[in-house]
Amino acid sequence: MKAVRREDVPIAIEGDGLEFRKQEIGGDLSVSFVHVPKGADLRPAVAGLPDDLCQCPHWGYVISGKVKMHTRDGEDVYEAGEAFYWAPGHAPEALEDSDYVDFSPTHELDEVIDHITSQGS
Repeated sequence: MKAVRREDVPIAIEGDGLEFRKQEIGGDLSVSFVHVPKGADLRPAVAGLPDDLCQCPHWGYVISGKVKMHTRDGEDVYEAGEAFYWAPGHAPEALEDSDYVDFSPTHELDEVIDHITSQGS
């Protein structure tokens, strides 16, 4: 069994108030601690991926704030106190300063991180 603290997890993506920390925690699973500032829309960052959306599934919990998730089928809003499953095919937009923690398959998550960081986003 393993536990990780947010402040001990390395930053994978940072800029314009966004902070995305990621650490593999066993097998093919990674934990991410994410802060997204109000108004941040990550659709441009995932443009170029299939359907111009993140293709990595995420399971997690919204600690604070409110996040709108754009999908092929429309939009859903997730807010503080809610657990979530975000299926492949989504892009977040922060309606408020938001913090969440999620668990994702490492390989799929690394592909998305590599795409975003290769654009300089």
